[in-house]
Amino acid sequence: MLGGVLGVTLITLGITGYNAIAWSESGDVLPNADADAEIAASRSLTNPGVISSANTGMVSGDLKNTPDAKALSDPIKRAVRVRKNDTLSKILTRAGVAPNNAYKATTALATKFKPRDLKIGQTLELTLVPDQRIGKAGQYTLTRLSMNADIRNTIVVSRKESGEFNATVRKRTLVVHNTRRGSIIHSSLYLAGQRARAPAKILAELTHIFSFDVDFQRDVQSGDAFAVLYERLSDESGDTVGFGSILIAEMTLSGKNIRLFRHQSKDGDTDYYTAKGESVRKALTLTPIDGARISSGYGRRKHPILGYTKMHRGVDFSAPRGTPIYAAGRGVVEFAGRNGSYGKYIRIRHNGAYKTAYAHMKGLARGIRKGRRVKQGQVIGYVGTTGRSTGPHLHYEILKNGRQVNPRRLNLPSGRKLRGAELARFQTVRARLEKQYAAAPTGTQIATNPTPPSN
Repeated sequence: MLGGVLGVTLITLGITGYNAIAWSESGDVLPNADADAEIAASRSLTNPGVISSANTGMVSGDLKNTPDAKALSDPIKRAVRVRKNDTLSKILTRAGVAPNNAYKATTALATKFKPRDLKIGQTLELTLVPDQRIGKAGQYTLTRLSMNADIRNTIVVSRKESGEFNATVRKRTLVVHNTRRGSIIHSSLYLAGQRARAPAKILAELTHIFSFDVDFQRDVQSGDAFAVLYERLSDESGDTVGFGSILIAEMTLSGKNIRLFRHQSKDGDTDYYTAKGESVRKALTLTPIDGARISSGYGRRKHPILGYTKMHRGVDFSAPRGTPIYAAGRGVVEFAGRNGSYGKYIRIRHNGAYKTAYAHMKGLARGIRKGRRVKQGQVIGYVGTTGRSTGPHLHYEILKNGRQVNPRRLNLPSGRKLRGAELARFQTVRARLEKQYAAAPTGTQIATNPTPPSN
């Protein structure tokens, strides 16, 4: 197992997406079950949506018999977690916030953040004041709402004396730790990553980086290996709040070592390159889905529903219902909707020769429709079992000049090759990363000079 923490840099960094993860003091991932147990243990027994609740002062035992707005008790702080199908209005109502008060707070938040973008498991911190006016028992006035929009930005909604609300965005100061993890693969990359304490997000990104050339179901064998140098992000108190990018991605497959380096070119394009400055990116990726296994390859097979042998002109990836499906390459959506036995189906035109198709989906991603331009790696839909299907999976096809072809026999065009001044810039970046990478031998943690964060 490779381990070590390199360089610490104080920055303000924006990374989209946030997942609640439990961490040890050393920054290693703890099993999710432990994190869930801690959350469950701290919930209020009287309100299962409340993670924690604490009074900031003593509540008077005498109710004031006056309708005056000053008839309020001391504030209470609560942390509530977003549930499935929640809206901000539902969350505040469940917490006992008066409807008009909740509406004003929601309206204010919407000026800085779309409430519909709240994620399941996301935590909102509320400051509430019990309303002790006659007939208002059990209701609260919300005076403050705080939430992390992402790992970079915190949004605070505060109640003014007038009763209206104001929303502000506060940037969080983050620290970047360049961290190395790696392991020998015995059965799967995922299990090897768990042994190396590599975060799931980093393993998913590693799969994406190598997905243009590596079939992770067939090409990875026992005895192969992986290693990564990636950015771990922590707040000022040292708690891990997320992860940045992989800076170096390395795999050894059947004795052949492949090491790739992250580089942002002068024109703003970011990609992964070999030591010679050749991009690993190709026109199309072979695996447009994370964490799936190939349940049926390209070729003749006995159809599981029809019962007779016929040509299977695609590759099936078995995955849980709702797993995101990515566009295999940049292009234009040519078809999006139901398509007979394919069920919910998308076809993307990439250039004059190549198209890709995705079938049996649960649904399309928001905004995906005919004529829409998509980028490589963009989520276009979700795994389902619509059409002629026996269970949740993605049926993936690559079409060349209108005919389905075997992806494993396809010689796709290579990506960008750096030249001249850009190649020289890359070689400078590569040399610095190589030095940091080599400075973290197995089982040690070495502090080096601060490293600028990736963009």
